[in-house]
Amino acid sequence: QVQLVESGGGLVQPGGSLKLSCAASETIFSINTMGWYRQTPGKQRELVALTNIGGTNYADSVKGRFTISRDNAKNTVYLQMNNLKPEDTAVYYCYLRRSIGSYWGQGTQVTVSS
Repeated sequence: QVQLVESGGGLVQPGGSLKLSCAASETIFSINTMGWYRQTPGKQRELVALTNIGGTNYADSVKGRFTISRDNAKNTVYLQMNNLKPEDTAVYYCYLRRSIGSYWGQGTQVTVSS
């Protein structure tokens, strides 16, 4: 089973930036959907951004601030997060969808606080 390993989370002040990375343990093709969700305590996991060969999709709350990208040669997806706000505080999960199933990373904490 494919493993997804996230990195890059941490503590940042409002207005700051972070870049998350997610590396897959197997070959990922551009037709496969990869992306990021986030979750805060007591709330459902919500979409942040997704990308596949058809394009990208962002949550309205992050449009203009976050950018998703991928390097298929490295089987890696990234999330560049700029102008971070306290409401962006959450555990961020990497997501992969292939024809044979969907997979999640273990999550990485992002905390935006002064």
